[in-house]
Amino acid sequence: MTTVQANAERIFADARYMADASLERLAAGDIRDAAEKAWCATMRAAEALVLARTGQGPGTSTDAGRRLRALSVTDHAVWNLRQGFFDRQESLHGECFYHDYYDPEEVDLLVNATADYVREAERLASSPA
Repeated sequence: MTTVQANAERIFADARYMADASLERLAAGDIRDAAEKAWCATMRAAEALVLARTGQGPGTSTDAGRRLRALSVTDHAVWNLRQGFFDRQESLHGECFYHDYYDPEEVDLLVNATADYVREAERLASSPA
């Protein structure tokens, strides 16, 4: 296993942990913390995918979004992850966590779908472009 692969796997492990933590917080009724943990899981999965595919860690959410855009142009399988990344960034991170403005059904849907997002990012990280 290369260093890039090992680092991507470590980041994916963190993404899985945060996705699980987001479900726990949602079950406890802490919607804002659940939203932020789901966003963190999404961000970490995107970072790991970008690292696995390009060999470069994105560093910031802006960089991760930019690199997901670039990947989605050359690999259309990344398109849904790109869309999910920006949906979660806006809804979970921006609106819910920072501004305490949210639709409970949308947050519930996005938080519950985060583990699937992470799994898809892992699948695409191990697939050739």
